[in-house]
Amino acid sequence: MSQLSFFDAGTPAVPWVSVLVDCPAVQGLFTYAMPPALSIGAGDILSVPFGSQCLGGIAVGFPAQLPPELTPEKVRPVDDVVVKGFFTPHFWQLLHWVADYYCTDLMTVIRMALPPGLLERSQRRIRLHGDRLPDGWETQLTGLAHPSALHIVQLLQTAKQQDYSYRYLQQQVKQAQRGLRDLLQRGWVESYLEPPKAIQPKAPKVVTLMSDQGQGSPTAKQQEVLAVLRHQSGEQWLSELCRQARCSSSVVELLAKKGYVTISQREKLRLLAQPQINRDQPQVLTPAQRQTLTHLHRLRGFQRVLLHGVTGSGKTEVYLQAIAPVLQAKKSALVLVPEIGLTPQLTDRFRARFGNKISVYHSALSNGERYDTWRQMLIDEARVVIGTRSAVFAPLPNLGLIILDEEHDSSFKQTQPAPTYHARLVAQQRAQLEDCPLILGSATPALETWQMTQASANQQPAHYLHLPERIYARPMPPVKIVDMRRELKTGNRSIFSRDLQSALENLQIGQQQAILFISRRGHSTFVSCRSCGEVLNCPHCDVSLSYHYTHEGANQLLRCHYCNYAQAQPRFCPQCQSPYLKFFGSGTQKVTQALTDEFPHLRWLRFDGDTTQRKGEHRRLLEEFRRGNADILVGTQMLTKGLDLEQVTLVGIVAADSLLNFADYRSSERAFQTLTQVAGRAGRGNDPGQVILQTYSPDHPVLEAVKAHDYQSFIAQELPQRQALNYPPYGYLVLIRLSGANAQLVEDTAQAIAVDCAAQFPTGVDILGPAPASILRVADRFRWHLLLKSPLAQRPKLDLEHLRQQCPASVSLAIDVDPLYID
Repeated sequence: MSQLSFFDAGTPAVPWVSVLVDCPAVQGLFTYAMPPALSIGAGDILSVPFGSQCLGGIAVGFPAQLPPELTPEKVRPVDDVVVKGFFTPHFWQLLHWVADYYCTDLMTVIRMALPPGLLERSQRRIRLHGDRLPDGWETQLTGLAHPSALHIVQLLQTAKQQDYSYRYLQQQVKQAQRGLRDLLQRGWVESYLEPPKAIQPKAPKVVTLMSDQGQGSPTAKQQEVLAVLRHQSGEQWLSELCRQARCSSSVVELLAKKGYVTISQREKLRLLAQPQINRDQPQVLTPAQRQTLTHLHRLRGFQRVLLHGVTGSGKTEVYLQAIAPVLQAKKSALVLVPEIGLTPQLTDRFRARFGNKISVYHSALSNGERYDTWRQMLIDEARVVIGTRSAVFAPLPNLGLIILDEEHDSSFKQTQPAPTYHARLVAQQRAQLEDCPLILGSATPALETWQMTQASANQQPAHYLHLPERIYARPMPPVKIVDMRRELKTGNRSIFSRDLQSALENLQIGQQQAILFISRRGHSTFVSCRSCGEVLNCPHCDVSLSYHYTHEGANQLLRCHYCNYAQAQPRFCPQCQSPYLKFFGSGTQKVTQALTDEFPHLRWLRFDGDTTQRKGEHRRLLEEFRRGNADILVGTQMLTKGLDLEQVTLVGIVAADSLLNFADYRSSERAFQTLTQVAGRAGRGNDPGQVILQTYSPDHPVLEAVKAHDYQSFIAQELPQRQALNYPPYGYLVLIRLSGANAQLVEDTAQAIAVDCAAQFPTGVDILGPAPASILRVADRFRWHLLLKSPLAQRPKLDLEHLRQQCPASVSLAIDVDPLYID
């Protein structure tokens, strides 16, 4: 490695290239020869031979000479260059930092940062040589070969290309390997490796108008085609031209033969389809917004900024006006949001201001859309990219500003698979490498971000900018806390308090809308037998099954929200055969059912993980609600993330207690943020709003802070508790997760790793555990945890390879640095 020359321009003079190979069993650098016909640069994605396989890899450097153990005859050449120039020096440094900080191997980070499909592994395939089968081949196989050989040949004959993957044959034929061995010896089949298939650019046909004087007169239908082309400035995609002219492609092909048009292939980027948006102009700012924007325009180089603005204070308009000079300077801006559901509304605001300079990047895009959006980012100098946490790795070559909207949101933290990165911390590291400002915006900043604004020994404090009031002097919505214990005492057994019932009844009178927030999707939290007390549990996890009933006539299902196991709702208790099964707890489905029963005149939409699974459903549901096609939007945490709906005057929080009672050191912070954010959805238009919060714990200090919209009082009581226990933001945590099918083996492994950590970190690092996870078994795998806690100045450095060596093959090891959940 010491002799590698990274990121040389052009083709290196040396004949060797060091490749980081993507092979799960072997991670590391391997040396390959560069074929004369290939031009390879650092950061290129390659296809290379590896043993009997063909794997993907990254060119990371060019050694001046071979390692001592290698001779030129042993070095195999690179097969091909899959994609050129995917890594800039700063991007490569960022990936190295993520791998080091989050205790993950580099190839895992690279695979996560790239669009899907670029580093796929090759697969073994079996092809039948039908022309080599002798007459009476069935007789030769019967009794002389393994019975699976006959089955394999018959199966291959049914395939269109007489070709199947080895994995498929193993699934379809018992003991397929023995039969294949016999067929290979006879030469009747061939075993080969199919190389990785990179996602290819889309290159449809385009029609270009050439001349009005072709060979022969055009027919009436061909004249229609020419008229459409002239209207489209002489050029149009073939498929679109045929649609507009209502003709087949053969009509256009005949026009090409006559010389009126030419047909050629041209690349067309597969970008997310967006509706037409009317352009807007910068809005007049409030004094607080102007002061904030002036401060942002003065920033030079890497600076961290906390933009603390109450809900409805106009943070998005500040973002827009802060980005404008960045684009004018021919630089790009990266805007991260916590949820895919936020991107349609935010994207529309940005497209109205900046037009086609906006790209959207998140996991809900198709593989082709992600691939082409990635490539568009590489070639465009000035662009605004809006995306979720994975967009923090967007390959913008000239980055001038990074913004995290709703920076407090836990969706910015990846919990699985590795690396368990937090987009806020990665964005900070990237802004430092790119030497550009980082803006963290929120009405309820994370305690780590708040503490960042204070002076520290290691870093300069972040800039603190405050937007304390809503735009247009709109008031914050009053929060009324309703004690549900009193509701029960007075005979109200509805899930809606009398105050909430009255407010819902008045919605249509004022042509207003409401949001009802419930923290869980589904119908009921669990199902229990009233005769024997049996709770219906998941057979694969130590949790109860949730009841789901989507609509009248639908199947009644019990579903596990951990492993997705599902079964039909039984009519009788499986333990005692009693028919008296009762549903406990509330989810979004139960709330909508109660709305239908108690308020049949009110129209509702459900906005949760069940109703937004299909592509485009986030936008469709929000647009339907915005157009007034429903009175009430019922949803989960998705509703808390930046929605700006002017007609919403009422927010009902159906059950606040579900957020308050978690055995987690962050539960108070999470509850305050969620409740404050959802309360802030009310009263964002001209009409004042109100919030009705239902609870069985009306005196809880978090609820008192939410009622007063008082972030300062909340942190005044929360920070001292964190400091006393040395928890973040005053301490550093690493969670080691172990899981496996053998309960005793997982426990023994956890004990062994705990002993090793105690020897490795004798002082300054507290080792908590090992202990079973709060839910011991998930998907038939038993889980144990080990928590390392240390002061910020003494971060424990874990040796990933050493830890893996202590884990049996059947025990999985995962390291979560800076965990948000300890479960």
